[in-house]
Amino acid sequence: MRIREDNLDGSEIAAMLREHLRSAHEHSPPESAHVLNLDELRSADITFWTVWQEQVLLGCGALRELDGKHGEIKSMWTDRAHRGKGVASFMLEHIVAEAQKRSYNRLSLETGSMEAFAPARELYARYGFAYRGPFADYKEDPYSVFMTLGL
Repeated sequence: MRIREDNLDGSEIAAMLREHLRSAHEHSPPESAHVLNLDELRSADITFWTVWQEQVLLGCGALRELDGKHGEIKSMWTDRAHRGKGVASFMLEHIVAEAQKRSYNRLSLETGSMEAFAPARELYARYGFAYRGPFADYKEDPYSVFMTLGL
């Protein structure tokens, strides 16, 4: 597997992000789906990466700079055909390393509280992320879980 910074121009990533959006909206009420679309991911404060094996897109992830010391994980997604192969762990390790390189003090994320998001919560917990309250512009929401990792 290899990770590359992505400009979000490829048709494969557009299709993957459509599936990510569809899934988020399937499992969360509209006001609780904090997933970003393709244009929102092109924001200057977001770095977006894709995971590839040969010419096959396996997954993606992004890092948003909230301020000079705090980053947020966004758009972690693994193609359904490649789940269970370590793609998400590979991407998460990359994002954590990048946050450390940027000298962030902490890395936070929001994910769903429903059963469909249990694998994501378990992954983040394995890497030391702890449950916390809302951060940045998020509000308490029964459909959201907030986690953070001190760096």
